[in-house]
Parts: sequence; structure tokens; C-alpha cells
Amino acid sequence: MITVKPINNTTFEVTVEAGTTTTHNVTLKPSYYEELTDKRVTPAVLVEKSFEFLLDRESNTSILRSFDLPVIGQYFPEYESVIKGMLE
Repeated sequence: MITVKPINNTTFEVTVEAGTTTTHNVTLKPSYYEELTDKRVTPAVLVEKSFEFLLDRESNTSILRSFDLPVIGQYFPEYESVIKGMLE
């Protein structure tokens, strides 16, 4: 289960409940949010879908504890195209 809690306009606390519960701090710049979503979904939904993407590829204990959302693309080059497809 993924829970996304907005801390402010650009920072989110994400809790992933799996075998082990983990907590992650994620930052999301408005420009990157708009680039990926065209404002079709809320920033919190983008963060949640991004964690679904990550959990399809690695365990929650392997996900960085604190990161800026674009970092996902450095580890998974297909991230942006896949996430755009998930949001359509």
C-alpha cells in the first residue's frame, strides 16, 4: 500500500507498506510536474504512480529514502515515457 502525504507544494512523504514499511521524502518541482502530466492529475497522484512504477522494478527497501522525482529517470531511462502512459 502506498500513502502519499503532501508536506508542502513541492515535498511529499511517501509510506510504502509491504513486507517492511518504508518512508520516503520526495521533492517535485512544478515545472517537472507540468512536463509529465500537463496538470491532468494532482502532484500527489504523480508521486503515487511513480512509486507504483518503482515497485514494479524493485522492492520498497531498495528505493532511495530521499530524492527528487527526476532522479528515477537516471536509474530507469524509460520512466518518463512509461509514467506519461500510465497517466493517460
